[in-house]
Amino acid sequence: MTDPTISEQNRHSWNAAVPAHASHRPRLAAFLRAGGLTLFPEERELLGAVAGTRLLHLLCNTGQDTLSLAALGAEVTGVDLSDAAIAEARRLSVETGITARFVHDDVYTYLATAPAGAFERVYAGYGVICWLPDLSAFARGVARVLTPGGRFVLMEFHPISNMFDQTWRLVHDYPAGGARLTLPGVGDYVGEAAGGLSPGGFAEGRRDFVNPHPCHLFRWGVGEVVSALATAGLQITALREYPFVNGERPFAHMRPATGRRWLPPEDVPSLPLMYGLAAEVPRSTHRLETCPEHLLD
Repeated sequence: MTDPTISEQNRHSWNAAVPAHASHRPRLAAFLRAGGLTLFPEERELLGAVAGTRLLHLLCNTGQDTLSLAALGAEVTGVDLSDAAIAEARRLSVETGITARFVHDDVYTYLATAPAGAFERVYAGYGVICWLPDLSAFARGVARVLTPGGRFVLMEFHPISNMFDQTWRLVHDYPAGGARLTLPGVGDYVGEAAGGLSPGGFAEGRRDFVNPHPCHLFRWGVGEVVSALATAGLQITALREYPFVNGERPFAHMRPATGRRWLPPEDVPSLPLMYGLAAEVPRSTHRLETCPEHLLD
């Protein structure tokens, strides 16, 4: 079960960060309204054609990717813990004229109470796994809400990158076991990305943001993610690693590349900085039509 104290602290931390992030992309609504997409090619390839599908976007943040998926023809529901993020997502939906449903909820509660087999696609991307204290419950919940033959897609920062500090020094063990990591708060990674996360145009916006609310993350390895999904009955159909970062700029001296990507400095050897996976529910899987209480444990 999600610790309510930790969950509430994380909610406050994200709520504080949302206005700072939004200040750097004042033209985002106009960009989406004009047909722009915030999605990257990697997640679009793994998701496949989404037009006409019922799609669930977990930990959707302020909804720009959710609305991009809706613009591609999906019937999308976005879920996030932060009420400030959901309010911003709903504002973007109104301003862009792109329809999506946004739900303010804890991801575990939502996955345990949503109708079984309600979605053909479930997507989660970029800084998701680190907010999950229980991988097994998350994986079971994803499997439960997918229709037989449905697909889960994850795009995530590679845990190997979490072994380095911002100056590329190897200082941390490989993430494992869901070890809790407490940080001063959600930072202004949108501002630090210098346009990588502002496809509609970057603005200096709020400077020197300091989050007054600490946050709590959980450290998991790739093998643990894959194992949790497989144990929940999902079949892994793709697992890919990428030697670049989409949008975000987590390290010093990164080199800009086309398509809002960042590469390591030339003196840093190539290593996986992101990974993506796709997993599907076998079509013969029997679905539970009632809410399984163990998803809330």
